[in-house]
Amino acid sequence: MRATPCYRCQPGADGLGKLPKGMPMTQSPYIAEDPLYPSSDGQPLAENDWQLWAILDAIAVLDERFSDRPDVYVSGDLLIYYEEGNPRKRVAPDVFVVFGAAKHHRMIYKLWAEPKAPDFVLEVASENTWKQDEGPKRALYAELGIREYWMFDPRDEYFDPPLRGFTLEDGGYRLLPARVESGQRVFRSEALELDLRMQGGRLWFRDPATGQDLRTLRDVSAALRDERTALRDERAAHRESRARMAELEARLRALESGEPG
Repeated sequence: MRATPCYRCQPGADGLGKLPKGMPMTQSPYIAEDPLYPSSDGQPLAENDWQLWAILDAIAVLDERFSDRPDVYVSGDLLIYYEEGNPRKRVAPDVFVVFGAAKHHRMIYKLWAEPKAPDFVLEVASENTWKQDEGPKRALYAELGIREYWMFDPRDEYFDPPLRGFTLEDGGYRLLPARVESGQRVFRSEALELDLRMQGGRLWFRDPATGQDLRTLRDVSAALRDERTALRDERAAHRESRARMAELEARLRALESGEPG
């Protein structure tokens, strides 16, 4: 849920919401909340775990992908205000990427104060959001000039097909074509220069230059756990082999000495 930050939650607070002694108010490194354009709309980040992890994984993967690009901003569930002076004109995409915007933390994203609108937006379907994703949001994103709009349904309940991408042409969205690879529908995002596909209820991003899927920290952690397990098994097998070898050598020595083995 988007929530207004409080000082007591910030490093350096004493747990009672009071400033530490000797620390002036102006020293806080955090951006102040704009009372006209709040950072929270009171809505939850996600309605279920499928939606939650689809959003978090996409943000993590794309943030890592463009980590060395100071001019690429990746975020999600952040309020975008698109009409100055009218705080009701706002939308919070589940995931979005802006090429040409400085990479730094923001409370909100004001279109009139930023270089441009997002280039890529992803909405993840849930029971209470999918109709908005297909209708009003799609129209709004086209109006705002968002280059690519993607819709993903991790539970395959609302969208048919469950992954669709659109590119902006002449003020409206054109459906992006898919190609079939190993029975999977694969789409190319020209905005991200990545391939997207749904597999196992999950959204995968792939680098077409290397053919490798982009991995989240959870993927890396799982791979490391598998490697550690394989290493433990290998060491155990090696110890067992050495023990068996020692046993055979002892029996051989016993036979050579004429002792019963």
